[in-house]
Amino acid sequence: MTQALGVYIHWPYCAKICPYCDFNVYRARGKAEEQAALAQAIAADLEAQRALTGDRELVSVFFGGGTPSLMDPAWAAELIELARKLWTPAGQIEVTLEANPTDAEAGRFAAFAAAGVNRLSLGLQALDDEALRLLGRNHDAVSARAAAAEAAARFPRLSIDMIYARPGQTAEAWREELKAAIDLGAEHISPYQLTIEEGTAFDRAVRRGRIVPPGDEAAAELFDATQQTLEAAGFEAYEVSNHAKGLAARSRHNLVYWRGEDYVGAGPGAHGRLTLQGARTATQAAARPADYIAQVRAGGLGFVAAEPLSPREAAEERLLAGLRITEGVAYADVAPLGLAPGHTKVRELVEAGLLADDRGRLRATAAGRLLLDHVTSRLAT
Repeated sequence: MTQALGVYIHWPYCAKICPYCDFNVYRARGKAEEQAALAQAIAADLEAQRALTGDRELVSVFFGGGTPSLMDPAWAAELIELARKLWTPAGQIEVTLEANPTDAEAGRFAAFAAAGVNRLSLGLQALDDEALRLLGRNHDAVSARAAAAEAAARFPRLSIDMIYARPGQTAEAWREELKAAIDLGAEHISPYQLTIEEGTAFDRAVRRGRIVPPGDEAAAELFDATQQTLEAAGFEAYEVSNHAKGLAARSRHNLVYWRGEDYVGAGPGAHGRLTLQGARTATQAAARPADYIAQVRAGGLGFVAAEPLSPREAAEERLLAGLRITEGVAYADVAPLGLAPGHTKVRELVEAGLLADDRGRLRATAAGRLLLDHVTSRLAT
């Protein structure tokens, strides 16, 4: 069997830049010609990377961003079909599109479904109008619900993103908001704790005292409320910030990352992980759209860096990702770290209740996933 492969396509344009976002994003206004050229460049980049990887078993295609639901659905259709031709599809592959719930985008959901998208990741972020204004979103709660209903009708699978630990948010209010999100019918919910990323508008607002995020104790209470509410509704926390109703509802593409499988990264600033000449290799594309397009036109490949990871670096990366999911990571996958069931570090963490007592795999307990930075730092040093 050929090695599994995911394809990540980064579409960097947004109608509006959210104040908490530190992704590689750009305003879409006035960029029609550049966007058409970018779609062509991504296609050429995929073809060039196929020459590097050889045939692989394609398990997923993921359109992220930015706001890929702003792209022409015809371009999405072409890229999906191209990926399926370049690599061997593993049956009905998962094809995910990230989207925002504005009326214009919701009206295009049918076209994306016809293009081959079978899973929508909908960035609701909140169901409270005041919170949505704080988060800089360009939709309200009514349009969020309408978009979710439209998405549920158009796509076989629906995932909803929500943000908690917002300034002034209480655990009681968050429980009610989360219950309202559950009622929208998604089988996958990704509740992310708001983090203040350096260089963002929120970072500047916090430093000026204009907004005050919850402290550690309040954030922990909100995390507990998240787990309890979703578990009661039948969602399993199969990853730190991802909850699914059953195995089939889990994100296959994200599991590519967490299981240490290979993935192609195409589009401005996209990262990839490929096994090339026996070494796990980290790739990174040119960040600015114009630079990415020029890079592809000049050399075929979009990435400007391809760094083979040492066995230890690859093992550390595998550890960091693998402990995020309930299935954990096999000891064999982190052999360069010298870890084993009887290792002192492992036994200490098992006795502290942060790792499961498992002879075959390193698995963080629920308590351990709350302290992953501590657990991974202890194991990797």
